[in-house]
Amino acid sequence: MNFNPLRFSPLPFLATSPRQNPFSGQKGNIGNESSIQFRYNSIPNPTLNIKPGIPHRKTSLRFPLALTKRSRLIKAVLDSAAIDEVSDIRNPAVSTSYRNPKLPRPNQTVLEAQAKVCTGPTQTKPLNAEQAFKVLDTILKSVKGELKDEEKVSNAQLGAFFAAMTIRANAFPEPTQWSEGEKKAMAYYWPHLVRLLPPDIIFLADPEGSVMGVSSSIGPRFVGNGTSEMRLVGALREVLAGGHLGYEEVQGVLRDVLPLSLEDKKSAAASESLLSAFLIGQRMNRETDRELKAYCLVFDDEHGPAPVADVRSLTHYGEPYDGNTRYFRSTLFVAAVRSCYDESCLLHGVEWMPPKGGITEEQMLKFMGANTYLTPVQAKMLLEDEEVGFAYISQREAQPSLYSLIGVREHIKKRPPLATTEKVQQFVRAKGREAIVAGFYHEGYEESLLMLMRRRGVHSGLVVKGEEGALSMTTRLRSPNASKGLPVNYCSGFRSLDVIPTQAVDGVSRESYNIVVNAMDYGFEPSDTPRTDRSVTRNIELGLAALRGEKGPAYDRIVLNAGMVDHLLGCDGAEDISAAMDRAREAIDSGKALNRLLSYIKKSNRVT
Repeated sequence: MNFNPLRFSPLPFLATSPRQNPFSGQKGNIGNESSIQFRYNSIPNPTLNIKPGIPHRKTSLRFPLALTKRSRLIKAVLDSAAIDEVSDIRNPAVSTSYRNPKLPRPNQTVLEAQAKVCTGPTQTKPLNAEQAFKVLDTILKSVKGELKDEEKVSNAQLGAFFAAMTIRANAFPEPTQWSEGEKKAMAYYWPHLVRLLPPDIIFLADPEGSVMGVSSSIGPRFVGNGTSEMRLVGALREVLAGGHLGYEEVQGVLRDVLPLSLEDKKSAAASESLLSAFLIGQRMNRETDRELKAYCLVFDDEHGPAPVADVRSLTHYGEPYDGNTRYFRSTLFVAAVRSCYDESCLLHGVEWMPPKGGITEEQMLKFMGANTYLTPVQAKMLLEDEEVGFAYISQREAQPSLYSLIGVREHIKKRPPLATTEKVQQFVRAKGREAIVAGFYHEGYEESLLMLMRRRGVHSGLVVKGEEGALSMTTRLRSPNASKGLPVNYCSGFRSLDVIPTQAVDGVSRESYNIVVNAMDYGFEPSDTPRTDRSVTRNIELGLAALRGEKGPAYDRIVLNAGMVDHLLGCDGAEDISAAMDRAREAIDSGKALNRLLSYIKKSNRVT
């Protein structure tokens, strides 16, 4: 849906003509300050014994005078709900509703199997006999045409599944190679499948004619259709054997086959089965640095050079694009805080992304009435605006080629290399210092992310193992039953130093560090992280209440993440951690941060 800023007034209190007032039930300008009575069942207030999200009778509320105007603004944001803009969303309050209904859904039986086998050499869980027979029987019925609509196994699923099976047979250690149950199931079904599957799937399942034990020349002789697909097939032969590709090879494949068209798949440069096999195969083989750099930089120039913002400092935030499904996502509100003291922030992402399909910044901004169709040039203008200082760019606008992969990514189930590299982007550059912050979950990828940040040439880089693999550090105590590996709140990064020694290879001297942040060391009381459970409105309510100055777990997390990021990135005025935290608190308690967010919602619809 194309965005039209003239279709609606994003906030009721900015309406320019009389309309229904959601606060009073009377006709009149929404900005009228005469009434402060309204139905109040969402934003927590310490003076009320009302739990968020629980229906109750219409209540006449009178806030303390100092909070009246700000509370009404918050309620106005929620009541506006961007009604016109989210009218095509079945239930805009829930993250799963933002999935594009035009995307075909994958077969769930095969998808569950992909979750087990389309992963790394140590994480893969071989199927038992019952599971393997069920999956292959489903595939056979699908290729026979016995399954319809959402029950049909897609070409992308077939490509990912059979590529994973081939890589496991060729390159994985014995514990994650085929189980006896998988061998028996494949021996039973393959003679039937080989007569029905298209040549590209047979190639993926047995590229050299040596995996299945049934003589066939289709795989060894397969070359693909057209120049682009031939290049992809050549690359896949290396990937399916557990090998790796060069920088130019990866970029050449991606530029050849992207963007995909949702409406016209017949004219695609390569089949979805081959593309999905390529994406999941590279992740299963654990990408090399040069492969990750190729994914990271491949579409930097899709719309020409990035615009340069005239700002002193700019932080690029790389949250996982597939969002949060359980816990409060704080980065949007942290950006509003940091912008108050000239630490400009650029957020980027998508509205909805698999596999989690969780809450994203784009969902929250869209729900609150902001323009989520900004170009990098428009975002630059908001970064430079003294009343805003932060911005959000959708991958849809900045890199449509990569955005076109969302449907395929749902059907391969597991995260492809792009899930790592899309977090390290610079859609707008800055005249001043630049930093990148990214979240991670799986151990080992923190070094890959920092490598990409150094390749970007930024002054400072930081990776955070926040809750759900996102950026939010927590004030929650670590559970004694926590999983092994790096703990939540683990941070690793680098800061550029002013003095450049002669031994610096690239002319930049960097100070590296790693730390596990213990919030109690900085005066925070332990608290459980607020649950949102895919509720977009709940996440907004928590963030807005905190920016209103309401103390509690959400407030603490915003302060902690703003202050710690300032300190770890080496920002001016943040050398002392306590001072950095106090500066963040002042931005909230003064109302500046809330005003910044409201200004963004308003001005994002006016920028041209």
